[in-house]
Amino acid sequence: QVQLVESGGGLVQAGGSLTLACAASISIVSINAMNWYRQAPGKQRELVATIASGGSTNYADSVKGRFTVSRDNAKNTVYLQMVSLKPEDTAVYYCHAYRSLGARVDNYWGQGTQVTVSS
Repeated sequence: QVQLVESGGGLVQAGGSLTLACAASISIVSINAMNWYRQAPGKQRELVATIASGGSTNYADSVKGRFTVSRDNAKNTVYLQMVSLKPEDTAVYYCHAYRSLGARVDNYWGQGTQVTVSS
C-alpha cells in the first residue's frame, strides 16, 4: 500500500557521480527507516545505505565516504548521492521502506533503477 518509485539511474564512467531519488506515496515521516539496496546479476541483494526517521544514517563498508543518503520530508523523497563510482557499484538499486506498526512489520520495495559504471 506504500508505493516507492526510484529514478536517476543510468550509465556513468568510473569516478563519476550519480544521484538516485525515491519518491514515496506517503509521508516518509511515518516510516521507520528508508533504505537503499542493490543487487548485481548473480549476486545477493545487499543493503548499501539506510536513513532512520530520526535522521541517523548507516552505510555499507564498501560505499562509506562515497555515498550519502538524505531525505526531503516535504517532498516525501529519499536520495542517494553517489560519487567516485566504481565498476563494482554496477547493480540495480532498490528503494526500501520499513515500517513497524505495533506487532505489524511492513516492507515495501520500489521497482529498481539500473546503475551501470563503466571502466
